[in-house]
Amino acid sequence: MAKVVVLGAGVSGHTAVSYLRKNLSKEHEVIVVSPNSNYQWVPSNIWVGIGRMKPEQCIFPLAPLYKKKNITYIQAKVTTFHPEGDAEIAKGFVKAEYVVGDKKGETIKVDYDYLINATGPKLNFAATEGLQPGTFGTTSVCTYDHAQHAWKDLKVQIDRMKKGEHVKILIGTGHAKSTCQGAAFEYIMNVEQELNRHKVRDKATVTWISNEYEVGDFGMDGLTVKMGSKLMPSKDLIEMVFADRGIKVIKRAGVHKIEEGKAYYETLNGDQKVEEFDLAMLIPAFSGHGFTAYDKNGSDITEKLFRGFMVVDADYTPRPYEEWTVQDWPETYQNPSYKNIFAPGIAFAPPHAISKPRVSKNGTPISPTPPRTGMPSGISAKLVADNIVHMIKNKTDDIHHLGSMGNMGAACIASTGFGMLDGRGVTITTNPIVPDYIKYPETGRINSKTIGDLGLAGHWVKLALHYAFLYKAKMKPFWWLIPE
Repeated sequence: MAKVVVLGAGVSGHTAVSYLRKNLSKEHEVIVVSPNSNYQWVPSNIWVGIGRMKPEQCIFPLAPLYKKKNITYIQAKVTTFHPEGDAEIAKGFVKAEYVVGDKKGETIKVDYDYLINATGPKLNFAATEGLQPGTFGTTSVCTYDHAQHAWKDLKVQIDRMKKGEHVKILIGTGHAKSTCQGAAFEYIMNVEQELNRHKVRDKATVTWISNEYEVGDFGMDGLTVKMGSKLMPSKDLIEMVFADRGIKVIKRAGVHKIEEGKAYYETLNGDQKVEEFDLAMLIPAFSGHGFTAYDKNGSDITEKLFRGFMVVDADYTPRPYEEWTVQDWPETYQNPSYKNIFAPGIAFAPPHAISKPRVSKNGTPISPTPPRTGMPSGISAKLVADNIVHMIKNKTDDIHHLGSMGNMGAACIASTGFGMLDGRGVTITTNPIVPDYIKYPETGRINSKTIGDLGLAGHWVKLALHYAFLYKAKMKPFWWLIPE
C-alpha cells in the first residue's frame, strides 16, 4: 500500500487529489493537509467583488466531499518538511499544526511515500507597507472573503457617487514584483461596467496602476494575438480597451507604501510619486510560505527543497535574462534531491522571469514575476498525479508524463463585465505559455494557436466554465471529461 500526501486544496492540490483517488485503488491512501475548510473557484472572485455573485456560489466545504470519496482530510497548516524521516519515523514526513477545533495548535507528523506540495503562494501583503486589506482603504479579490469585503467597500463608494460626490478608484498591482495582473484587469473592467450600470460612471476617476512595462504584459512578455485575420499585440488590445472605457493608466510603477487614501510608488525613471484614492484594489506580492526542511539528523536542508518556492526539475543556473531558454522550465515538477516530492502549480520556483526584468534608476526591480495560475496549475497537477499513479502501479521511479510551460498551451477568458446581455469577455488562447523565440522568432508563439476574441460570447463562456469547473471539483459523474 502507498500513501500519497497532498499539501493544499486549491486548484492545483484539489486537481491532483481528484486524479489520484480516481486512478488508485482503495488500498492506497490519499491524504490532504490544508488549513482551508472550503474549496474556492478563484476566477469568480472578481464577480463576488462587484456584488454579482455570493461567496457561497464560488465555494463548497471540503470535508464532506473527501469523506464521501475516501480521501483523508486533515485541516492543518504545514510548518516543516522532513524528507528523510527522523529517529521515530524512517520515511519522509511533514509536521503540521491543527488550525481548528480542540486540537488547534497541536502539532502532528504526517508521513508519506509520495508528497505533492500544492500550497500555492503566500499573499504577501506585508511586503508593501500598509497594504493589508481594510487597513488604509485598500481591498483585495484574492480570496472569496476578501472579495466580499471588496464589494461592501465598492458599494459605499457607489452610494457616495449617487449623492453627487466624486470618487477616485485605483486598481492594479500593489508591489513592484507582483504577478496576477490578469485578475486586477478583470476587476477594473467589471468595476467600470458596474459604475455604468449604477449610472454613476461620470462621478468616478478610474485608474489602472501596474508594474508592467507595457499594459497587456501580464508577466508573460505580452502576447501577439490573432484577432480575426490580423495580428495584434496585447499592448494595443488592452490600451484600446482602457481608452474605450476612459480608464487612466499608470504603468512601470512599483507601489511600496499605502497610507489612508494614498498609494506611494516609484517609476522606472526613479521618480517618487503619489496617487490618491477613495478605494483601491491592489494585488499583493506572492511569496513562498517560508517552510524549512531538515534531514534525518535534524540539520537544516531547506536549500535542497526551497528557493522561496519549491525547487523542481528546472535549470536554476544564474545567467543573464537574454541567455535563458524555454528548456530551463520544469517538465516533471519533481524535486531533484528527493524523487518522491513534487510541486505543481504556483508552488514550484520558476527558473527565471518571462517578462524582461527591469530595474529603476534607484536600483528597485519593477517588473512582473511569472504567473502560474489557472490552467497551468491544473495541467501540471494532473501530470504529477498521473506520474505518481504510474510509479505506484508499476513499482518504478520512471517518469512518463512530461509537460513544460515552454511547450504547453493555455486558454484564458478574462471577464470585462458581468451580464447575460451586456456582459463582455476577452478570450485568449496562447501556445506556448513561455515564449520560444528560437522556434517561433516572429512572436515567440504559434500565431495560429495564439488567438483572441472580444465580446458577449466571452462572458457566456466564462460563466459556463464557472459552473463546469465547480461540477468537476465536486467530482460529480464523469467529471474527468472536463479538461483542465
